[in-house]
Amino acid sequence: MRIQERTTTRLRAAVSGLALIAAAMVPLASTPSAAAAVEAPSAVQAQAAAAAKPVPTPGDSAQGVRTLNIDFQYQQTGYWCGPAATRIALSARISPPSQQQLANELPTDENGTDWIGQVTRVLNNHLGTGWYETKEMPNDPPTQAQRDLLWRDVVLDIDNNYAIVANIVAPASNHPPGYPNYTIWHYFTVIGYDTSDMTVLIADPAGFAPTATYWLTFNQLATLIPPKGYSA
Repeated sequence: MRIQERTTTRLRAAVSGLALIAAAMVPLASTPSAAAAVEAPSAVQAQAAAAAKPVPTPGDSAQGVRTLNIDFQYQQTGYWCGPAATRIALSARISPPSQQQLANELPTDENGTDWIGQVTRVLNNHLGTGWYETKEMPNDPPTQAQRDLLWRDVVLDIDNNYAIVANIVAPASNHPPGYPNYTIWHYFTVIGYDTSDMTVLIADPAGFAPTATYWLTFNQLATLIPPKGYSA
């Protein structure tokens, strides 16, 4: 089933990625990963502190902080989070095409964008650099090797002015700020990092959060991606 989009003063999509299904109907919502099911108070506090961090100036490069200049757009339909996140990533390097064009190229339909590998292909086609690779994270919770690779990719990509597109599955027990209380299948873009507290800056086309960009702890990012993957 689909959940009806909410109406806002600007176009914000209230559904995401492959599907958006009420938690009561989705096993993953009631049986989240071991990493997300019961978080230690320190992890909860870290997530709250990350969410409270001010949004940095685009292109900020203070000590330990690096963020990218992007052209942000909210997704223009309830199932275009893939095209929107891809467009945000492209905008860090080029003048990006429209969400409609990217939806055609991925391709994306009313069921969303099937696989992160489609995003990788489109990013490389537009940039012509062959930079992006598809990184799968099938283990939930991720292995230490997968976590280490993800952090290295975040730093390497951002330092070289490439944003990361992540395909996430967020059960009700493990949500980014502002998300409704059911499982979300979604794409968003990682556009910065802060080494002082191991946080990452997210550009989120869904419009659930009160701001277009917000900070997450790296630990939460790592638990949101499985069993999907990311383009880096």
